[in-house]
Order: sequence, then structure tokens, then C-alpha cells
Amino acid sequence: MKILFVHQNFPGQFLHLAPALMERGHDVVALTDESNARKSTITTYRYRKPDGRPDSKISQLGTTYTEMTNRAYRVARAARVLRDQHGYVPDVIFGHGGWGETLFLREIWPQARLIVYAELYYAPRGLDVGFDPEFASKDEDKALSVVARQGHQALMMAQCDDALAPTEFQADTFPACFRDKITIIHDGVDTDRLTPDPMARVTLPSGVSFQAGDELLTFINRNLEPYRGYHSFVRALPEVMRARPNAQVVIIGGDDVSYGARPGGGRTWKDIFLDEVRDRIDLTRVHFTGKVPYATFTGLMQCTRAHCYLTVPFVLSWSMLEAMSAGALVVGSRTAPVEELIEDGVNGLLVDFFDTREIAETLIDCLASPSDFADLRRAARAHIVNNYDLKRICLPRLISFVEGALAP
Repeated sequence: MKILFVHQNFPGQFLHLAPALMERGHDVVALTDESNARKSTITTYRYRKPDGRPDSKISQLGTTYTEMTNRAYRVARAARVLRDQHGYVPDVIFGHGGWGETLFLREIWPQARLIVYAELYYAPRGLDVGFDPEFASKDEDKALSVVARQGHQALMMAQCDDALAPTEFQADTFPACFRDKITIIHDGVDTDRLTPDPMARVTLPSGVSFQAGDELLTFINRNLEPYRGYHSFVRALPEVMRARPNAQVVIIGGDDVSYGARPGGGRTWKDIFLDEVRDRIDLTRVHFTGKVPYATFTGLMQCTRAHCYLTVPFVLSWSMLEAMSAGALVVGSRTAPVEELIEDGVNGLLVDFFDTREIAETLIDCLASPSDFADLRRAARAHIVNNYDLKRICLPRLISFVEGALAP
């Protein structure tokens, strides 16, 4: 088959799937934003990057829809070039629907089977919006703006033939009228690479080193922000570090924002919450690394005594599954995306997202008595190996899903 992947940050979620399909003899190409610098073995074409965000004073609640259709238009123009100048006609189009890229492709290639990656459907209540009262908007129009943001998502689901979601929680955020279109297959975890290693050692960019067995506490976000519970974790640190005077804390993540609003005043969420506790923690034992190479992340998951993962009801981070695969003891938030994978006291521990006392006490127990949680570590890895293994479970299912797209 001729298979076209569309993703503004390709390969994104198609990192393993696209090459695997190519190896099976399919003609695989990708279409991505011209500013995307990620490398791939897949033949990749680029569409012109859309202009800046529309003027919200003009488009008002339609700002997101205008932004997404602007991107879709640029994708459609690039698709026309592929069709008219190169004679390219795909059998299957598989695109991430989050940025609107698939919206007009049905008009360019009406006979192609259209699949979308259905990551999350926005909701004015019950998910991330309003979950944390500290950051909840008092503007009653906020709910209206979230409903307006559903516009391109609803259109993408109405147009597609099939959709894919990585977890039950994420699939269930979509309206019931679309739910039957969605197949649930996770992107997969390379459990052969992410394995427990009692001899593991890792060195941070600062030169500080750790080895398996050290009293190490880890916390990881792509960017340190409230959506991923950075504030709750930092607020728990004074009690943790007071009770465990030899504990070392490694916090990985950038200073930007991946989700939600930016703080005002030109400051970062990282510094805002760190300043709350700065005078109550030993900063010589807290290591902010920024973003690190993947090998450093892997080493930390093999060395950590406790790994804290907190999130509002939102897209589940790959890092939590990877930590479990590496045999880390995950202390996760008692929120729906985490509860889908972690059963409290069986393959990890769950804490209230807002309860810094409970977070601190749980982390203290994990740091103080690592041998008490050895069974949970083994169960965590077993759960990932048995249900989310990339090579033996997820990738074969993903291949079958795409190859079956043209089946009667």
C-alpha cells in the first residue's frame, strides 16, 4: 500500500510504526511542517508553516478553529503538489488530528482511507479544564471557548474512516457518537531497552553521579508546569527532605509551557513554585537538569528509589510507562489516566494530586524502606511487558490496524 503519515512534528507517535510498515514493503512517506527538524528514515515532504495565530479580537471564540483550518489549508496545498506534480495517490492517510492537518485531505484524495490519531477531545468540565481550583478561570466564557475548540476535532472525527487512541481514558473523552470509530492501541514501550539494572549508573550534565540503590527521588515533565503537578511535588519537598536528610532529588524538565497558560510577569512556573519553598529545602540536594538525553533519563529510572508522576486528567505521558518498564517505583496521582495503569499497592502507589502531605509521606516511606516495595517494582515492569511491549504486542497490533484499513 501507499501510506501517507501526516504530523506537524513527524515522526511523533509514528516513530516505530512508519519504519515498520516500510520494512514490510509498503510505500511510506510523510508530510510535516517545514520547521520540523526531527530526522527520519522515511521520505518526508514539507508544507509551509502557517502564519501566526489569528487575531482573537476578530475571530473571538473561533481563534483555534481558524488556526487549525489555516494549517489544514497549507497541508492541502502541499498535498495538491504531491498529487498533481508527482502523481502521488495514497491508499491510506494516517494523520494526527490535533492540529487540524487532516481536515481537507478528503478533498484531495477522496478514495483514500483516512485514519486519525485521536489523542484527546477537549471538554469544558470533567477533564483538565477547572480540575485544579488554584488555576481555574473565573471567566464564564472559558467553557464556551473550550466548546469552540472542539470544532476541528468533531470535524476530523466525522470525516475519518477509523481512529486510534493510546488508552481507554483518552478514547473515552470522545463523544459517544464517535467512540465506535476508535481502536485502542498504545504506541508501545521498548521493554528490551528499558529494563531494571541493579548495576546502573548515571551522570547528570552537572557531573553529579548516581547509582542503583542510592536514595534518589525523581520527577520528570517535558516542561515543569501545573498540568503535570510540578507545584504539588515541589510543595511536598520540604517535608520529604527534612525527613530524609540524605535524599537527593532530580527534577527533569524545561522552563517553557507545554499545556495550559503561561504565568504572568515573564516568570516561569519552575521558579514561581520553587520560590515558595526555597528557604525550606537544601538546594544542594535538588538537581534541576533541564531536558536531558534519553540515555540519562533511562539511567535515572534504573537508579531512582521513587519516581513521582502527577497529572491532571489529560494525556498520559510516555515517561510513566517507561519508568515502570525500567522497574521504577512510581508514586502517581489518583487521576483517571494514571489509574488505568497503576493499581494502588499492586504495581505502584497512588496519592491525591492536591494533598502535599500525602505525597510527602508516601515518598518518605518509599525512600526509607526500598525493600518493602520490591514486589511493586516487579509487578510494574510485568504489567508493561505483558500489556504495552512495543515489539511483541503494540507494534504488531498497530501494523495490523493499518494494513487492515483497506480490508472489506
